[in-house]
Amino acid sequence: MGRIVMKFGGTSMAGTERIRRVAGIVKRQQEAGHEVAVVVSAMSGETDRLVTFCREANPLYDPAEYDVVVASGEQVTSGLLALHLQALGCKARSWLGWQLPIRTDEAHAKARIEEIDSAALLASMAAGEIAVIPGFQGLTADNRVTTLGRGGSDTSAVAVAAAVKADRCDIYTDVDGVYTTDPRIVAKARKLKSVTYEEMLELASVGSKVLQTRSVSLAMKENVRVQVLSSFIDESAPPADSLPGTMIVSDEELEGLDMERQLITGIAADKNEAKVILTRVPDRPGAVATIFSPLAEANINVDMIIQNVGREHTDTDVTFTVPASDLDRTKALLDAQQATIGFEKMTTDAKVAKISVVGVGMRSHAGVASTMFKALADRGINIQAISTSEIKVSVLIDADEVELAVRVLHTAYELDGA
Repeated sequence: MGRIVMKFGGTSMAGTERIRRVAGIVKRQQEAGHEVAVVVSAMSGETDRLVTFCREANPLYDPAEYDVVVASGEQVTSGLLALHLQALGCKARSWLGWQLPIRTDEAHAKARIEEIDSAALLASMAAGEIAVIPGFQGLTADNRVTTLGRGGSDTSAVAVAAAVKADRCDIYTDVDGVYTTDPRIVAKARKLKSVTYEEMLELASVGSKVLQTRSVSLAMKENVRVQVLSSFIDESAPPADSLPGTMIVSDEELEGLDMERQLITGIAADKNEAKVILTRVPDRPGAVATIFSPLAEANINVDMIIQNVGREHTDTDVTFTVPASDLDRTKALLDAQQATIGFEKMTTDAKVAKISVVGVGMRSHAGVASTMFKALADRGINIQAISTSEIKVSVLIDADEVELAVRVLHTAYELDGA
């Protein structure tokens, strides 16, 4: 008997028939002898609909009130799943964020979980009750509703798994595991049996849609074993213990598994990128800090950064990328700080994308970057910016060339499967 946290995304919860199917999957896991808690997302498309309502009400909306609106989608699905489970004869109840409670900081729309009081939840699970928890949300110290950012239900699930010391956190999605790249782009993409936390963290941060970056980071920090698998399975399918998903585990555990390690684990693409260029920034100590400090205070993540020294060594051009969804706020913040920063002109481009190759094998093999650059050059794909880490190389390219670049690199690194 184990303790399992299960998470179902928006496509898995999209309508009565799919929720009924999810209830059947959850019931089978409990019948296998496990204590079960379930974290759910809003129905597919519902959060986007609620966000649109907020923008229509006030384009410069109050983030605290925005959270109140968009958190409601998960409340609906948690109640509906509990009802479906009860219809199947299961003991089940929903637990809202304030009933656990899930405490977060006060960064509305991008809150971070600080702690979960799991005593009542553990007692309920021990009594054979299936706990259904709305993901994506929490509560500040002064009891205001917060949300964790898009894809935050993954983080909710991992946090709950850590709080109740679960044996495993199963993330059910519309794909049956983690692939070498998006199989919708490359038909020969292969499903991976196991991936390290570090590799999954890099893949998630550079565009892989399977897991949210923060959920992987939290899983690594709390050593929560995560399994990615599909909720679109037959009614007679066995419990998740015997389903072939992808396990996200520590380096130490992966070393004990029977699998052949590759130089490159996967290739990810992210179109949610925007490029910002500030020209003729004064070349003096502290100038760059005046650019990025207000962005950091506004919780805007900056990714690639390039600084070019001017010919006269008195000014410089600074290029960087931010999420496309944050471009308007970025422009407003920098326009307000133009006199302080001292730049002459700001140019932006939202029609760019980031392509990344990831793999722990990079640590011990040379030539990974040169293979990437040559493969792209041979197909006439121009590189606008480059960033690297110990196990990742990312480049910024034109958004229209994303699919071609992914296919070219997947072949170049010999990731194509049968």
